[in-house]
Amino acid sequence: MNFYAVIDTNVVVSAMLKRDSVPAKIIDLLLAGIIIPVFNEEILSEYEEVLLRPEFGFAQDDVNKFMDFMRKNGIFLEKNLSDEKFNDPDDAVFYEIALSAIKSREAYLVTGNIRHFPQKEFVVTPRDILNIVLSYIDK
Repeated sequence: MNFYAVIDTNVVVSAMLKRDSVPAKIIDLLLAGIIIPVFNEEILSEYEEVLLRPEFGFAQDDVNKFMDFMRKNGIFLEKNLSDEKFNDPDDAVFYEIALSAIKSREAYLVTGNIRHFPQKEFVVTPRDILNIVLSYIDK
């Protein structure tokens, strides 16, 4: 079974900073093809911009490999505009792409900053999505 998810940038950064973390397990599931990433070009641009910030020290080659993987293995969608208000306007695109995704499939927005988003069933933490995936794998 596949799971579709919009992955917030903070989850990607956390995964790359700490390889034994729950966010890293989410990225491992993504790389294994169990979680299918959903995004648009705006989200991909944010990933790249943030991952290349000097304070993180990620190698350009590692960032390029991650971005190539996402482009080849993910699903591009158009935003489903929302009337929701966000403290950080950059968060809106993640929510809006998740809204687009759930129109045609079960999908999630995975974020480490759950309070930044409306309380909806599809907005989950990395731990939540890990539990969801594992509950299906264990069956």
